[in-house]
Amino acid sequence: MESSTRLAWQKSSYCGNSTCVEVAFTASFVALRDAKDVSKPALLYSHEEWVAFLAGVKTGEFDLPD
Repeated sequence: MESSTRLAWQKSSYCGNSTCVEVAFTASFVALRDAKDVSKPALLYSHEEWVAFLAGVKTGEFDLPD
């Protein structure tokens, strides 16, 4: 696996402070980490898992009930 310090980490443009997550894309996986503590290990997902997660976000699958 590539070192997490060598990945091209990106924050959302909606991130106003350090309570965000960062994402990095590689040819073989998508990495996700906590922006306020980058010394902790990143979570790794396949591209298929990432696409499924984004689809769930867009359809409201993870929204809290009213």
